[in-house]
Amino acid sequence: MPLNEHTNSKEHDVLIEIHMIQNHSPSNLNRDDLGAPKTCIFGGATRARISSQCLKRSIRRSEQFAAALERDGGVRTRRLVEDIARVAAGEGNEVKAEHLKAIKKAFEAGGVGMKDETTSDILFFLPRSAINEMGQAVKSSTADLGEKFAESIGKFVKTPDIALCGRMTEFDAKGPFDSLKGKFTVEAALSAAHAVSTHAVVNEVDYFTAADDIPGQDAGAGHVNEAMYNSACFYKHFSIDWDQLLTNLGGDADLAALTVKCFLEGAAMASPSGKQHAYAAFNPPDGILVEVKTESKTPISYANAFADPVPPQPARGLIGESIARLGQCVHDITTGYGINARRFWFSPGLRYPLTFIDRAESRDTQKEKPVVAENASLSTFPAFVQQVMHAVKQRGTAGGAS
Repeated sequence: MPLNEHTNSKEHDVLIEIHMIQNHSPSNLNRDDLGAPKTCIFGGATRARISSQCLKRSIRRSEQFAAALERDGGVRTRRLVEDIARVAAGEGNEVKAEHLKAIKKAFEAGGVGMKDETTSDILFFLPRSAINEMGQAVKSSTADLGEKFAESIGKFVKTPDIALCGRMTEFDAKGPFDSLKGKFTVEAALSAAHAVSTHAVVNEVDYFTAADDIPGQDAGAGHVNEAMYNSACFYKHFSIDWDQLLTNLGGDADLAALTVKCFLEGAAMASPSGKQHAYAAFNPPDGILVEVKTESKTPISYANAFADPVPPQPARGLIGESIARLGQCVHDITTGYGINARRFWFSPGLRYPLTFIDRAESRDTQKEKPVVAENASLSTFPAFVQQVMHAVKQRGTAGGAS
């Protein structure tokens, strides 16, 4: 029986989980300190890895997610002093030294450490409106900036990327920033896993040269170097707590729904930018599963479907075998633990159905069955997003939330 049943639940008590199988061609999407693609040991085998921070940043800065940020996007920076001074100077004008000095003084008086004249010790994550407001305060007067800055920073903000990713800035607030204690932190509504390959990987070395267009007496290349890369099929997992998102956005259910929609579109279409000019590994997912849970808000990762790595050249192919393992794991876990949810599956052209085999049946009669109901298995992404968002709005706005 397709696992697509659901029952009534407490209003707003919704968890949205996104699971993706995405195969990238040769690339170096997320580098370690030595410039090699990030890896990890999982299930006793070396896997390709993309950090959750890398994934979130690529989505947050994507064209798709920009639609949710039209009103007030967040800015993550250590160069807040310079950004405020630039606003104060006005577009096209040179930043004034007295503005930089006054802004730096105000932040230091509030307990913010500074590495140099414009760079803070901490990474601020603020809405653009707050930065613009502080810039206007500097433009009006450089007196008593600390209290004006504290007022701008401490305002409740409805910013989708901050609402999703949260905000935690550690500094010993004092003086004019003393009022910010306990007000700066925003609990993230989003949980994001590190993407791991469904199979074992070995990083490879790309030896490359650049020819000198103006040949001289010496033979050989004008430049010689090497870079590491790999190719991997990833399992990605994201979880969004609708109630926390709604709280972070001040109860604005329309903005919360737009945030979820744009995040889902960004997660599907955005790729990390690491060395993409050299590899162009812009490969969209081959399968996306979304679960809208209303009975249990316990997130479930299906990464253990790949604890035993997919072997080289399986009969179904790497992508097909990865999706088959995902489908079986979803069935086994959700049936075993009795986890109900509305489930939606997308694969371009339904090239890869999400199926399982009922092990309770005899081997002679076993055949693959759908994990998701036929009307919730979609072949086009727009129709998939539309159905997902209908379920989210139906469950998340029950009871007439504002």
